[in-house]
Amino acid sequence: MIPARFEFNGFGCAGDNQSPALQWRGAPPNTKAFAVTVYDPDAPTGSGWWHWMVINIPAEVSALAANAGAVGGANLPSGASHARIDYGVAGWGGVCPPQGDKPHRYLFTVYALKDKLEVPADATAALTGFMIHGNSLGKASFTAKYARPKAK
Repeated sequence: MIPARFEFNGFGCAGDNQSPALQWRGAPPNTKAFAVTVYDPDAPTGSGWWHWMVINIPAEVSALAANAGAVGGANLPSGASHARIDYGVAGWGGVCPPQGDKPHRYLFTVYALKDKLEVPADATAALTGFMIHGNSLGKASFTAKYARPKAK
């Protein structure tokens, strides 16, 4: 389960809206960069919800520090950038499922990329995802869950 401090601060949620620390290892040979995404397939939208997209993490980097998702990118490794997510910002957008829903699944994925991505700053999450998948050498994922209790 995801701790409440990673919850969004808005839309009725009151978390710290800070991204968790992540690390990875075992990238395929010829990896030129990494991308990290966080996606909720259970969001009641018909298309899920993108909570985080980081692209062009340098190949020599194997971790993102806590709160690397701060809007503005100041906490990202040099050369990396955020893509716009479904909250409409380029940065981390914390978990915030509707109250009383079953626990939502949050898919954290790191992608090894064969090239750095050239994505417009105003690109949608779908376009960024398309570019990530088209340049992926491999990926690793884990799923974490989060729920909010039903309103009293």
